[in-house]
Amino acid sequence: MDETEYKQTYSHYNPTPCAFSKAVLRRCCGCRYAQKLLIAEREAVSCLSPDTGYPRCYQLLPQLRTKAMFSLRLKHAVEGVLPHGKEVKVQCGSMLGLQQLLQPAKSGSERVADIFALLDLAESIYGDYRSLPYSELVKAISHFSVRSRSPRP
Repeated sequence: MDETEYKQTYSHYNPTPCAFSKAVLRRCCGCRYAQKLLIAEREAVSCLSPDTGYPRCYQLLPQLRTKAMFSLRLKHAVEGVLPHGKEVKVQCGSMLGLQQLLQPAKSGSERVADIFALLDLAESIYGDYRSLPYSELVKAISHFSVRSRSPRP
């Protein structure tokens, strides 16, 4: 299967891709509405909440990317998805930081069990995503470390 066929198949089988798919696949986050798919020997994550979770996550993630530009050492705004490592930092770091702020008892945890529940809690406290404490989330993004590759023998 060539790349064009893959993209067509992907969009057919995954009409609502998870905004936090890199975090879910890396297992630093989970979500009650995330469903893993295998397409042409590749993993993908679909959102099973097209009316609630999908739009909320897709509104939040660009804000997180924009606010974290300086800490990610990006000079210009990037349209869409960031390079893989930076995207993982944004997705995992922001959700772990939000969990640390909202649920201090879980501050040492390296995993967010349910992104949807965490965003529900944030919405009940802050109102909407525009009022989140982005300065604290950006700190968490910058402190999050993407695993380095193991040295070659």
